[in-house]
Amino acid sequence: MPDQQGVEQGDVEMRAKGFGAARVSVPVIGQGTWRIDTFDRSRAIQALRAGIDAGMTHIDTAEMYGDAEVMVAEAIADCREEIFLVSKVVPSNATRRGVVRACEASLRRLGTDRLDCYLLHWRGSHPLAETIAGFEDLRQAGKILSWGVSNFDVPDLEEALAIAGPDRIACNQVYYSPSVRAIEHAVLPWCTAHGVALVGYSPFGSGDFPEPASSGGRVLQGIAEAHGVSPHSVVLAFLLRLPNVFTIPKTARADRAVENAAAADIQLNSAEIALIESEFPRGPKPRILPML
Repeated sequence: MPDQQGVEQGDVEMRAKGFGAARVSVPVIGQGTWRIDTFDRSRAIQALRAGIDAGMTHIDTAEMYGDAEVMVAEAIADCREEIFLVSKVVPSNATRRGVVRACEASLRRLGTDRLDCYLLHWRGSHPLAETIAGFEDLRQAGKILSWGVSNFDVPDLEEALAIAGPDRIACNQVYYSPSVRAIEHAVLPWCTAHGVALVGYSPFGSGDFPEPASSGGRVLQGIAEAHGVSPHSVVLAFLLRLPNVFTIPKTARADRAVENAAAADIQLNSAEIALIESEFPRGPKPRILPML
């Protein structure tokens, strides 16, 4: 399945980490798909395929992402067995029966018989025990291999752990970029302590990537030039400096997908990390966990 860059599948080995308590090996850089259906369909699918060819076989989507699941289905049609596929249920569907119905609908859109991981998109009004019971029903039926959560702060994680018991929560997917490091205060340490993977979404921010002329932009550019990469690649490498972290950038460009994948091989030194941390300080712990 060659992409526009001529990368043949298998030519690139993406660095991987253990995902969740089961320690399944998953590429550290995956592919997000939020709003990917707003781009040219053909180019966006080409970008997903280019990312897969470059080793980014961890693909994240959700039932609320419009046509994204259908586009993912087309991109992975001839390589499903190589993909670590994640989707998410919206809180309004997160009753015990609703979770099962929502998952089955996602499976149909994705053209597959199972998800590698299924997440609650954010905390809603339905009892968490019902949602987790639905997840376990799906897992026992073989329709999902694992489950996790998204946008959960520590109190929510503690409640989920108390309901499900240890070694059940595979991951917590949260907003994590150099400018939004709130999860480093408590969420990331909790996840690390309990064997829960931390998956950072929107690593480049939400339309606010540092301008080249800004102080932060100049810092990223200088480090990028030292490594012969782009500032975006430096950002991904910075987020992956911690052992329990994965990241899922989104792009609708094949060349950018290959560029994102290459960031897994960048090793920032301690001085570079300190410089980025100084330019993009963690700041005080917020009262509410940031999310998009």
